[in-house]
Amino acid sequence: MRDLALDVLADAKQLTGRTLASIAREVGREAPRGGVSMKGRVGELVERALGASGGSGVRRVDFPAQGVELKTIPVDLAYKPHESTFVAAVDLGDDVDWDASWVRQKLTCVLFVPIVGDKGVPVEDRTVGEPSLFRPTPAQDAQLRADYDDIMGLVGAGRVEEVTAHLGRYLQLRPKARDGSARTVTFGREGERITTVPRGFYLRATFTRALLRDPTALP
Repeated sequence: MRDLALDVLADAKQLTGRTLASIAREVGREAPRGGVSMKGRVGELVERALGASGGSGVRRVDFPAQGVELKTIPVDLAYKPHESTFVAAVDLGDDVDWDASWVRQKLTCVLFVPIVGDKGVPVEDRTVGEPSLFRPTPAQDAQLRADYDDIMGLVGAGRVEEVTAHLGRYLQLRPKARDGSARTVTFGREGERITTVPRGFYLRATFTRALLRDPTALP
């Protein structure tokens, strides 16, 4: 049976070495620049260039027919990520195990596209690096499951405020809002309703750096 995910990888490889500005001109979009929306605009540009049809707030991976989620990762010239990689927002009121979670669905098959350039390089002048296709090995999946269970176990016990970015080997839970003004509702230790900042799951930069070198890595 043909592996359609490899078609997406092959298309992504055609972008390797090209600047974001040149890709933007080709697809008729304005080149992304700096600012708080920069990461999202870079991802949208690469999605457009590759013909992604999912995403956009719908619980569907970026390439539904191929079962592939796209993640652009800003990296320096040594392919060291500048930051952790957002996976998915989390509903703090959910009681969903790893196998049924949206986080796991998004990580089932991921096309990582590095965006190469030191932080001082204008965004439009950064280039697309060598992409890689990540499908968790059993060992990677087991660790991701353990991280998820540890984090969501505390959330489910009403201890969400005790969850810090230090928890989790590959996955971490971090505030997702740009500032502390956004709030969401969850439950405290006694089952009482409390408000807290929205949170999302992220892949640690140490993990994604290893994956860019070897998708089967266990850092």
